[in-house]
Amino acid sequence: MKLSVAIATYNEEKKLGACLASVSSWVDEIVVVDGGSTDKTLTIAQKYNARIIKTNNPAIFHINKQKALDACKGEWILQLDADEVVTSDLRDEILAVLSPQSSVLSPKSNGYYIPRKNYFWGHWMKKGGQYPDYVIRLVRNGKASFPAKSVHEQIKVQGEVGYLKEPMEHISYSTKEDYWKKAERYTTLQAMEMKSLHLPITVGLWLTYNVVKPVTVFVSLFILHKGFVDGWYGLIFAYWSALHYAIAYTKYRKLINKT
Repeated sequence: MKLSVAIATYNEEKKLGACLASVSSWVDEIVVVDGGSTDKTLTIAQKYNARIIKTNNPAIFHINKQKALDACKGEWILQLDADEVVTSDLRDEILAVLSPQSSVLSPKSNGYYIPRKNYFWGHWMKKGGQYPDYVIRLVRNGKASFPAKSVHEQIKVQGEVGYLKEPMEHISYSTKEDYWKKAERYTTLQAMEMKSLHLPITVGLWLTYNVVKPVTVFVSLFILHKGFVDGWYGLIFAYWSALHYAIAYTKYRKLINKT
């Protein structure tokens, strides 16, 4: 069975190399859909013999992820983000599952969840809802798609979805700047979603987004999901995550004031 890797990129020169190095020697093709990178992203992709498709950089980045899926020729597709790394143990598990002698794979199996080890400032986040962080990454070609409506959505699979055991590494937030760069995009999209719902500006809405939701998120991540086990990292991560709703609310107010 031929295996493709599908990646959507935009200015990922710092992380793309590690991602591609982890898969280039054992997959049949790498497809990179690039949204107009201005750094060395394309040079790195070329180094690993990726097939590059140039396009624009939509606010909903999953649009480009879908383009990457559509361009793949393999029977199976490993969809990755540029900041994800496939370990040797995960590689062996994927190859074993997809081998003709596999006792796991069936005609009804069209996708697999893969657990992720999320890293925050170089620290593996063991709690706070960050591990195991299951995401659908391995899919049968033609049986999976992105709705492309929300930044946090999962890929949708037609048919059975199983679970792999070995985790991939997600080197998402290496620095404070990394975190807030992504948070800026997420909160902007959330504000746009709020605008599409025509939410009325009321005291209740202010309380929901500035008090209720932030407190709920912090308590969930730091206490209920035991983020305190990760110490200072868990505290910062829970606090920053809680701020997203208040930031999105502020952006929403600015959006509707412009109209």
